Amino acid sequence: MKPTPTAAVVAAIAALALALPAATQAGQPPRAATDPDRPISHRDRIYAAEQFSNTVSVTDPASNEVLGMIRLGEPTPANFSPLYKGQLLVHGLGFSPDGRTLAVVSIGSNSVSFIDTQTNAVRHVTYLGRSPHEAFYTPDGKEVWVTVRGEDYVAVIDAATYREKTRIMVPAGPGMQIFSPDGKYGYVCSSFQPRTSVVSVAEHKVIATIEQASAFCPNIAATPDGKQVWFTLKDIGKVQVFDARPPFAPIRTIDTGPITNHVNFVRNRNGQFAYVTVGGTNEVKVFRTDDFAPVATIPVGKLPHGLWPSGDGSRIYVGLENEDALAAIDTLSQRVVATIPVGQAPQAVVYVPDAVRQGDGRQNLQPAGTIARATQLSLAPVAAGGQPLAQQPPSQQAPTSVALFDQGLVQVLQASVTGLQPKQAYVLGLAERADGGGRIEPLARFMANPAGSAIVNTVGPIRQVVAGGGERQEARRYLVIAPVTDAGIGAPVQRQTP
Repeated sequence: MKPTPTAAVVAAIAALALALPAATQAGQPPRAATDPDRPISHRDRIYAAEQFSNTVSVTDPASNEVLGMIRLGEPTPANFSPLYKGQLLVHGLGFSPDGRTLAVVSIGSNSVSFIDTQTNAVRHVTYLGRSPHEAFYTPDGKEVWVTVRGEDYVAVIDAATYREKTRIMVPAGPGMQIFSPDGKYGYVCSSFQPRTSVVSVAEHKVIATIEQASAFCPNIAATPDGKQVWFTLKDIGKVQVFDARPPFAPIRTIDTGPITNHVNFVRNRNGQFAYVTVGGTNEVKVFRTDDFAPVATIPVGKLPHGLWPSGDGSRIYVGLENEDALAAIDTLSQRVVATIPVGQAPQAVVYVPDAVRQGDGRQNLQPAGTIARATQLSLAPVAAGGQPLAQQPPSQQAPTSVALFDQGLVQVLQASVTGLQPKQAYVLGLAERADGGGRIEPLARFMANPAGSAIVNTVGPIRQVVAGGGERQEARRYLVIAPVTDAGIGAPVQRQTP
């Protein structure tokens, strides 16, 4: 007969259980909540897809050291050549459940590059339809689903052969897909139609539809506990939440802010939390997933985009698109504890635990220092008298940040614009005078979205013109934003700050 534990022994075991860290069975995305956490180690890797340098940066999270770059393509204007064979606009990221393979989507060259995480070598490149956006593996590792945003389907790739095996028809412009932790459902939001599709993974068939509050969803994520799906609406500055299980009912819509980009989750001893990047205010907002209460607003840097938690949930890493950097957030103190320089305009970010199982994992990497740094500028509102509105709160004094990504003789200009009239046409241009006066030379025309914001891109020798210097000071121009009407270009509403 087995001895019966005494009350003292039972009490001691209970006390020991309470003393153990609460996150030992927390599980971080994309794994289930019941999976064990994996402490940060030198074998882990953070990958960021960098759109304008056409690189993937590789960072050791244990030291916050950028080990180097996987170069998939060349900067502008080399990629304009009809003979160019590299990748263009490196943007989306996914990884296999075993951590051995990274899937990298290049939206400009319609491709998915499959990269060995041990050697950083490209194993295969699969070409798809127009403008694929994001790729992710099914939880069993057998398929890779890729949203082909320029068309109306999800391409299903055989993970063993890298060949497209079938297509799942969805509303036009599928933005991203992610899976329930048990692998039963795939969730596909749309960037062109206000509908999110729920797909049976086994049957490759749409089984339910959720209405989106707007037609521009770039990102979607499922909670590790398998209960909720959150997706972002970039044009109206909101996040929607629906039940991850049938009947997939809407749960909540949350106001987050202009240029709401990505969402992801962290589980720790305090609970389960959603982290949302908001580009217009340059913040990460944190919400509980049980009662949706706001927990923190974390300033991180210019235009936060993709984000992913570490394997133990102690950190979450955020790509700063207009700062060429990663911000590391401590998820207990809710503050930035490190900023790590990476390549140009990081988009998607993923954290892969145990990506490198032997050696230093530096094979086939190029030095990070070969990537040029961006020049930073700001635009501030202009009052009726032509002066900046300095009396406004600091967060509103310079609502538009501009990054000039150096490509040699030219730069890619990217402006993260906020503070405009919704659905109004504007021009980003060059004014003759520092106060915004004189003739305005248009660089790019755009329409402000319903949140009064926009991401504006153009290419040219802009740094040389707006930064001054050189022999022709009289040729210097100043960035402005002005409304466009039937009568032409109006008076600037934002101008370049000193």
